[in-house]
Amino acid sequence: MRPPVDPAEAAVFARPEGVTTAFDHRTQAASSARVELPTAPPPSALIEAFGRPAGGGAGLQRPPGARDVRPGSSDRAEPVFWSTEGSVWRDPSSTAVLGPPAVAAEDAQPAGDASTLPEGSRLSAREVLFGGRVKPRALLLLGAFALVIGLVGGLIGRLAVEGGSLLSGPEVRLAEVRPGIEREPGSVAELAGRVRPAVVSVQDTVGNMGSGVVIDEGGYLVTNDHVIAESADDPESSLTVIFHEGSRAVAEIVGRDPSTDLAVLRVDVDNLTVLPMGSSADLQVGDSVLAVGNPLGLSGTVTEGIVSYLDRPMRLDATDGSEVVFGAIQTDAAINSGNSGGALVDSSGTLIGINTLNRTPPMAGQGQSGSIGLGFAIPVDDVRRISEELIRNGEIHHPDLGVNSNSVITDDLSGAQVVNVRAGSSADQAGLAEGDIIIRVGDREIFGAEELAAAIREQQIGAVVELEAVRGAEVLVIPVTLQSDEDS
Repeated sequence: MRPPVDPAEAAVFARPEGVTTAFDHRTQAASSARVELPTAPPPSALIEAFGRPAGGGAGLQRPPGARDVRPGSSDRAEPVFWSTEGSVWRDPSSTAVLGPPAVAAEDAQPAGDASTLPEGSRLSAREVLFGGRVKPRALLLLGAFALVIGLVGGLIGRLAVEGGSLLSGPEVRLAEVRPGIEREPGSVAELAGRVRPAVVSVQDTVGNMGSGVVIDEGGYLVTNDHVIAESADDPESSLTVIFHEGSRAVAEIVGRDPSTDLAVLRVDVDNLTVLPMGSSADLQVGDSVLAVGNPLGLSGTVTEGIVSYLDRPMRLDATDGSEVVFGAIQTDAAINSGNSGGALVDSSGTLIGINTLNRTPPMAGQGQSGSIGLGFAIPVDDVRRISEELIRNGEIHHPDLGVNSNSVITDDLSGAQVVNVRAGSSADQAGLAEGDIIIRVGDREIFGAEELAAAIREQQIGAVVELEAVRGAEVLVIPVTLQSDEDS
């Protein structure tokens, strides 16, 4: 039995009046949107197979209840599978029109209001991941399999890491990494760490470079005079001090002493690391020492050695044309060009000397070689005395004997032979004569001209010193009152 047709739906979806077929053909010819394109006539075989019967004008769809008039068909009406009353068929060429909601107005819910909607059932993890297509037992088996794969992979990874230290076989392994080295107080590394911040690089505007040592918190530094001599003689040149951590400061010259190859500089910098001064008089041959400086422009270089000799008379040309002679500390710690003015420290980290020069023998066709383990430093006792005088007065004077001498060695003796005596000098007033061979100054034996100059330099101006000299076959003891080199 056919259900009743809703009048509202029939009014919307029923056939228009005068339309009995499934499609409304009344407006097709009048539609301005339809454009008929010329087409070629179909082949005769298609017309014979799919064309309308001769004399038949029916379309592909017949109205409900129409009889089948095709040749050989029974004269019966086709079954009706839709209602002829309130049919939903309408003009197929009409545009779509949105209608009102399919529910009654009183039953409609406000848009976006889900508070009154019933809560649906929640999806399980199995339904979310696999759409409910995997059974719980299979899901458990899959998890167990994944766990086994993870354990096997972890075991293989561990074996691979442990096997990475193998060199050529399972019995050859690299040594394990051990904790950092503990540096005991007094070790070379610990001493170097304390000394290096107090040693600086001294550089002028023309590229000359040497080293310096901070000796006072007021910004005073000591260096060799030959390091800053060229800049001191050039009014347009300036000096720059480069500290251990890389900071820079302009330095001014406080005082110079070319006759001892020492100079004092000052920088306007706070919180300086000061290197304390020791005593060179307490040194013995064999004591451990470190040389710190900037050899060959390599800042912060530390070399280790021992005291090789004490009071070694060394002579070099002073920057003012005079001779520099001092009783040096000899060391086998490597000292090269650029170490000049740097620190020589003992095993307690205190300053015992200012590195000044090294000795290098000539090599055929190659000029001078590098360090061969013979370096020399000005003793800190002399450095302290001269630096204090330069800081106070800006200059210093030294005792002067007033003679020129040469080293002489005979079968019977060795000493410093007087070549000439300067008129009015200490030697002249004491009665020394040309040809006298000086073999002792006070308690110090003299074996050559350098030792004589160093021995006199260690005395004080105005001091009375007994000289022992050989004149012919006679040995004389001559007291001499030393004058200042300012008077010479």
